[in-house]
Amino acid sequence: MADGKLQWHPAFVAALHIEFEDEMDVLEIESEHQLGKKPMQIDILVIKKTEETAIRKNIGRIFRKYNVIEYKSPEDSLSINDFYKVYAYTCFLQSDTGTVNEIRSDDLTITYVCNHYPREMIKKLENNRKLRAVEKADGIYYLEGDEFPIQVIVTKELSRKDNYWMQNLRNDLKAGTEIESLAERYEKKKQEPYYQAVMDLIMRANWEQMEEERKMCDAFRELFAEDFKRAEEEGLKRGLEQGLERGIYYTKRILKLFSEGLPVEQIAEKEGVSVERVNQILE
Repeated sequence: MADGKLQWHPAFVAALHIEFEDEMDVLEIESEHQLGKKPMQIDILVIKKTEETAIRKNIGRIFRKYNVIEYKSPEDSLSINDFYKVYAYTCFLQSDTGTVNEIRSDDLTITYVCNHYPREMIKKLENNRKLRAVEKADGIYYLEGDEFPIQVIVTKELSRKDNYWMQNLRNDLKAGTEIESLAERYEKKKQEPYYQAVMDLIMRANWEQMEEERKMCDAFRELFAEDFKRAEEEGLKRGLEQGLERGIYYTKRILKLFSEGLPVEQIAEKEGVSVERVNQILE
């Protein structure tokens, strides 16, 4: 399960649906909203369908009509470059319309989501743009002093009570009580696609801890039997594909060295394989 880059964004979008599941009648979530004709796109655009309706969920109280979200996985950090990139995208969203002021600047908000508090970015914004980070709730910080309402969400600091699934969208879960609690909650939602997407990513990101828990707990093993089977089959498939790719790579190298006139014994020594193996490939 360590091979390959984890696809955090789809799981985060699924977690957003979970967070706002009681208010999806007034929200529309567009993943990877493309800007213009060129390949420039916002991570996520959340559109509030009715301007009059206030969003109750803690991470969405800042929302207006158009809400730009930039998500960083636990493996990434949020930098000042990210701040300006997303800020620019938000300005472009406002300007790339059919008529002037079709999207008003006061209809826009920006949300940055990351696993660790972006201390360096915040410090630069405080010094250079005179913005001020104010903690509004656990893991939710408003950057005050800009034309756009801006918030930074630090997922690992979020409330386990109010933002359970998004708070667990990380790669450092602990075997035992933490994973047992996760499994207990998931069992009630196991048939729902968004919960499946989030849990699938959590399993992949915390594979060793999940394996440890599976060995110790029969109920856990039964609950995730299908998930483990699917993950192991996919892991085996990737392993076979990688083995095939390596085999093709070494075969090409050996054939190339032989065509250049290098003796079989020297090829074997250079490539770290046996003379018999080289002869098998040359046959």
